[in-house]
Amino acid sequence: MPDPTPTDPKPGPAHAGAPATPADAAADAEASVFERISRIPCPGADLDAWHRLPDAFTRLTPPWEKVEVVEDAPIEEGKRVKLRVKMGPLWRDWTAKFIGVKPGEEFTDIQEDGPFAEWRHRHRFLAKGKSGAAAAECSLVDHIRYRLPLGFFGRLLGARFVRRKLERTFRYRHDLTLADIERGKAHPTLRPLRVVVSGATGLVGKTLLPYLRMRGHEVLRLTRSPREEGDLAWDPDAGVLDLGAAGRIDAAIHLAGENVAGGRWSKGRMERILYSRKRGTRLLADTLAALPEPPKVVISASGVNYYEQDSINTHDEGSPVGTAFLSEVCREWEGALRPLEDAGTRVCTLRIGMVLTPAGGALGKMLPIFKAGLGGRVGHGRQRTPWIAIDDLVDMIDRALGDARWSGPVNAVAEEPASNREFTKALAKALRRPAWFPVPAFALRLLLGKMADETLLADLAIYSKRLKDELGYELRHPHLEGALAHLLGAHREP
Repeated sequence: MPDPTPTDPKPGPAHAGAPATPADAAADAEASVFERISRIPCPGADLDAWHRLPDAFTRLTPPWEKVEVVEDAPIEEGKRVKLRVKMGPLWRDWTAKFIGVKPGEEFTDIQEDGPFAEWRHRHRFLAKGKSGAAAAECSLVDHIRYRLPLGFFGRLLGARFVRRKLERTFRYRHDLTLADIERGKAHPTLRPLRVVVSGATGLVGKTLLPYLRMRGHEVLRLTRSPREEGDLAWDPDAGVLDLGAAGRIDAAIHLAGENVAGGRWSKGRMERILYSRKRGTRLLADTLAALPEPPKVVISASGVNYYEQDSINTHDEGSPVGTAFLSEVCREWEGALRPLEDAGTRVCTLRIGMVLTPAGGALGKMLPIFKAGLGGRVGHGRQRTPWIAIDDLVDMIDRALGDARWSGPVNAVAEEPASNREFTKALAKALRRPAWFPVPAFALRLLLGKMADETLLADLAIYSKRLKDELGYELRHPHLEGALAHLLGAHREP
């Protein structure tokens, strides 16, 4: 993978071609410039088109950032986009206007209202050569001229922070763009599908939906509170799901279920965890199977807790189900899909490891503690946890939609599970923080009861026998340190 190269050219005149005024000279003196250039293996016109796809901005937003799109707009001259950006504890509105739009070549967004005194972001897609093989590669150039508010004091207090933030953000964006373009070339979408998704607003769903739309699929969300076009109402607790108005459904992705780590496991909570998955999955399976034309494929989440937890044996897709509570949950969860199999639908069950993303989940909960320098191993630290980077997981789901080999159980895990001690060390290194405060097992058991033994203290040596050898899937992030560096923007610039 080519390494994006940051450069810092000197800022030019604020009004090139016009006589400089004292105000222009003062603005130029206060302005900073950031630029990042990456080689991308596609024509410039294709890269420009990729940036114009639905949800491209959401896809490119780093998972550690809090950004909401209030009003979207196509990349056309004079159009405006309105965002809300979280800066510390506060939300700030940001309105950007597109100018200098040259399809296939470049566009610029300028801040009309927002946190900067000036912001001008020029996106360029520079083809290498004019025709033939040379045209198959281009340079992605992000060039930003900006001025901080409060003049001298703004620069004194914020210059280094903003520079570091831009370096993290645009390395992430360029790395993700390169990986998506390469995956798109290697595995093009052969036929766009109409896909029903449950759990669309959850941890995985929020990243999955933009990816599916950019891959050309049409997404219909199953939700208790429909508010957007294409939303379909369902209420698993009441047993209500009406797909009569949905039209053709080519595929379904089932991610919904009660949060396992949402609190101490009382008897009532354990029942909710079990029945939310069993009841919701059975409702979806029965409803889809009863359609005049059931979907050709259904992809359902499950968990690596399907397998026995121990300190000796390793497990792959051929290993038997375990005996713990979460093993029972996974067994019932997967068993509820049987009506679809009977209807001739291809069913792929992804037994998912710990999903790595700073946007939430286990990693999201750890980050505040580790950033404060208060992190440490859990228990003796030897217990192993299978994990998967969020980008690999959504890519696997997309791959399973169109590849008939993805059928039955597949362990959605990286190449090696990480011991808690290894994970703690890697996270502390990525954040440049110490990890000197271990959490004893007895304290977790007092606080969380049975939940501690089956989650934080569980030893799960899970591997996938199918991913690489049978399905030919190459992980984007096979190693823990690299995955954390990407997801946290923790690469060390040369």
